[in-house]
Amino acid sequence: MSAVFEGYEKQYCELSANLSKKCSSASLLDGEQKKQKISEIKSGLDTAEALIRKMDLEARGLQPNIKAVLLAKLREYKSDLNNLKSEVKRIASANLDQAARDDLLEAGMANTLAVSANQRDRLLMSTERLNNSSNRIMESRKVMLETEELGVSLLHDLHQQRQSLLHANNTMHGVDDNIGRSKKIISNISRRMDRNKWIIGAVITVLVIAIAVILYFKLSK
Repeated sequence: MSAVFEGYEKQYCELSANLSKKCSSASLLDGEQKKQKISEIKSGLDTAEALIRKMDLEARGLQPNIKAVLLAKLREYKSDLNNLKSEVKRIASANLDQAARDDLLEAGMANTLAVSANQRDRLLMSTERLNNSSNRIMESRKVMLETEELGVSLLHDLHQQRQSLLHANNTMHGVDDNIGRSKKIISNISRRMDRNKWIIGAVITVLVIAIAVILYFKLSK
């Protein structure tokens, strides 16, 4: 058997045992420590794979009977290396799943906080709208009351104006009656004045005739 092959084989066996221990310890870790341990294991797997390639090259250069035995060992080492790779993938996958769960949990909490904030904002907006609506209703009610008071005041003023117009109408009727009576009185006075004029004219005429007669008789004597 080749001494070079045996040297590679010894290094591989020690490395494989070390990697198995690291896989066992990595499965118990979490977070950054687990990521660091997985990184170390992957680096060791690269070294182990390089050792297997060197053993394969060394075995193929030996005699056929020795080569067959060494290649059989290499198949076992390759199977062992594949098992280690599978174990590392499983551990890394579990780590990714945990990280994904943590991210999902953080995202869920963030979404919950965002939803709560949105709900709070919507609630505040709804409360503000309700307050604005209440204020508008109060203002509308105030305007309605003021309008009602104005309407009552206008009706009262119109009633007073109606009473004033009725009183003025009655006053006008009274004035018309007074004017009518005044016209009648003036007419009567005018008729009396005309009659008095005729009487005075007649009296003056009689006096003139009497004076003329008296003068005639006096002058005749």
